[in-house]
Amino acid sequence: MKLLKLFAKFDKPKKMCYHLGMKKNSDYYKERNLKNGERIDKLLYDLPPFFEDFLRGVENRTSSLTRLNYCYDLRIFFDFLAKRKFKNKTAKEITLEDLDAVTDVDVEIFLSYLGRYEFQGKPLSCGERAKARKLASVRSMFKYFFNKGLLDSNRPAKVATPKLHEKEIVRLEGDEVPRLLETAESGQGLSSHADGYHARTKVRDTAILTLFLGTGIRISELVGLNDDSLNFQDNSFIVTRKGGGRAILYFSDEVKDALLAYLEQKKHDPRVPEQEPALFLSLQYRRITVRAVENLVKKYAQLVTPLKKITPHKLRSTFGTGLYRETGDIYIVADVLGHKDVNTTRKHYAAITEDRRRAVADAVKLHKKDTE
Repeated sequence: MKLLKLFAKFDKPKKMCYHLGMKKNSDYYKERNLKNGERIDKLLYDLPPFFEDFLRGVENRTSSLTRLNYCYDLRIFFDFLAKRKFKNKTAKEITLEDLDAVTDVDVEIFLSYLGRYEFQGKPLSCGERAKARKLASVRSMFKYFFNKGLLDSNRPAKVATPKLHEKEIVRLEGDEVPRLLETAESGQGLSSHADGYHARTKVRDTAILTLFLGTGIRISELVGLNDDSLNFQDNSFIVTRKGGGRAILYFSDEVKDALLAYLEQKKHDPRVPEQEPALFLSLQYRRITVRAVENLVKKYAQLVTPLKKITPHKLRSTFGTGLYRETGDIYIVADVLGHKDVNTTRKHYAAITEDRRRAVADAVKLHKKDTE
């Protein structure tokens, strides 16, 4: 297969634009929000009563996943307070008056504590990014109650965010993209067990990999796609972005061919349930899960580039880097990838800058050539 051509068309994502026959809502996102809500309800049993007021207060400007992460992060914080500062109380018994007694030094001790701690009998450890996220959660809660006039001060705002070191950009290079797609099509190198399923999944898997590499969508966006999310008249599809916003993206004819091949296979498979709206199905003929997609990417990538840990997000980075090479426009890349802040996209720019530095290494000559 030829190397994927990046973006036959470019356009800014547009909000809430539908073609005829497109459903306004996706059952996948409804179900995901319901499941997150159930998890939140269970976690609230171990959290102070006032914490529910915080979740309710931020509900209209956060996703269910963000609120779930607040629960996970802040139950660690309350557990720390109960163990280290308010030793005669459980985490659930901590009050707003207790929060008012928390100092910026206490929060700094909490960040240090996260380097090695125990929760529910398990030894745990947080790296710099996990610490930064938990600090952000603590800040959000204090800011909410401070703005409501329920706390006299917002001391966590004074605590510096842990320094975050740049991660190495891991992506597919050179002929690794076509080799990955060829491996998905042929199944060459798969174990005997995996090869037994390959005939049933190769068209689907090729379509999934092609969609990742040809559009750079997130794994949650891919899993959430329905059959009627696609419009082949102008090679576009609608995705639900992080935070619940919806956007139109465009794909090339290569992506179109892979998707049509998969849809044709589904059309002639009598086991596909009539009422199942999901685009990509599991072997059980239900919407494919995030974990299943992660596993299939890993399965094929290990055969092509065993030394790289390629995930769906790394395929997204591959697309972002390739798109920047083709356009030279960091704002186009940010727009297509759905980054709210272009600085999030700078890592792709940094990768290209490194390529350019290498390319111009011999541009300046130190000795004049003898022209005689």
